[in-house]
Amino acid sequence: MHDWLRDNPHIKTIRVAACDLNGQPRGKRIPVRYADKIATDGTRFPFSVLNLDIWGADIEDSPLVFETGDADGVLRPTERGFMPIPWLDNPSALLPIWMFHDDGRPFAGDPRHALNSVLERYRARGLTPVCAVELEFFLIDDSGRELQVPPSPRSGKRRVMAETLSIRALDQFDAFFTDLYDACEAMDIPADTATSEAGMGQFEINLMHGEDALKAADDAWLFKLLVKGLARRHGFAASFMAKPYEDYPGSGLHTHFSILDAQGRNVFDNGGPEGTEAMQHAVAGLMQAMQASALIFAPHANSYDRLVPGNHAPTGVAWAYENRTASIRIPSGNPKARRIEHRVAGGDVNPYLMLAAVLGAAMNGLEDGNTPPAPVTGNAYDAKVPQIPSNWADAIDLFEQDACIKRIFSADLIRNLMLTKRQEHASMAELSREEQVEIYLDTV
Repeated sequence: MHDWLRDNPHIKTIRVAACDLNGQPRGKRIPVRYADKIATDGTRFPFSVLNLDIWGADIEDSPLVFETGDADGVLRPTERGFMPIPWLDNPSALLPIWMFHDDGRPFAGDPRHALNSVLERYRARGLTPVCAVELEFFLIDDSGRELQVPPSPRSGKRRVMAETLSIRALDQFDAFFTDLYDACEAMDIPADTATSEAGMGQFEINLMHGEDALKAADDAWLFKLLVKGLARRHGFAASFMAKPYEDYPGSGLHTHFSILDAQGRNVFDNGGPEGTEAMQHAVAGLMQAMQASALIFAPHANSYDRLVPGNHAPTGVAWAYENRTASIRIPSGNPKARRIEHRVAGGDVNPYLMLAAVLGAAMNGLEDGNTPPAPVTGNAYDAKVPQIPSNWADAIDLFEQDACIKRIFSADLIRNLMLTKRQEHASMAELSREEQVEIYLDTV
């Protein structure tokens, strides 16, 4: 950790940041001369800071605020260590941190600890999830009253159209993507393929799979911060909000995962295209928890504008082989790479909570040994299957009450998230869609 700073003597300031329940970075700016102290001793701020609303305000009636005197937790560096902040003008470093009690216990309201608790269940069984994520986002000119696609830095023209898998669309913003890949390399974010998508100014970048699910969530969180910060340096906005434009598809965050046993074998691989019973048990767990997990996959008011039948986002609880209309897809290909793709989450999710919900539900399925219903064929939007909640209030209530969720998340985290979402829900109900979009554009 200290070696990185010694190798980068040009660094002037440090940001220490933890991820709150909404996926927002919360932390401090510190002079570089105090780097040794922060790396060794960590820092302190209130437990309530990881439980703020989308505006950054305290949650009313939260037991983390006045009831407990707004007590401090201690925040210690994660395994990630120092890394550059490529979107700032002055040479700066970021040190990701996570929250503990003074006696060393993890703070249950920290989303990174929530994911780690799920991974403990895998470690106890000698299993290792292998995860990869695909993140969609929009490049947006938000300088006027209405959002629009930025003009091409090459031609000066605005391409007001969908350009699915268009090389021209990628080349229009080549300087941005070149800087983005350089920055990912510097931050150890495994950015792979970039494509243009169906939305106006919409793109997707895949992050490579790995055997460390905590790092995969770190990568996704850091990638979102990087893309948004770097876009501003290039004179436009980037947003992972689920649905910035009413007339174009929204942005998703798809997750691919397989599971290795203690000998490094993929427990989903039976040598053929159908996969193993263990894979089907995992699918059953995912399906059982999917409706109650909607709040994790669609956490904001704008999220539910994306979950519309026939609009490239799944709306039914269904699984299928090689079928992108289903919420759970089993991709074809080499059986050794047999995996599950979970397609429900929007780009606006908290990556730690999202992976905890997916991997936790899969582990529920492995523990229970249930079998899913038959896979759907054809257009899953037309299938008579249970539906993912299309209403934010319903999703909040389901998450709070569901037994599957209580197996995945701690009671403290469930309570904190409920208070956060109900406060956000009440405030958003008073705003127009345009006002909601303005808030979500830069935050999620």
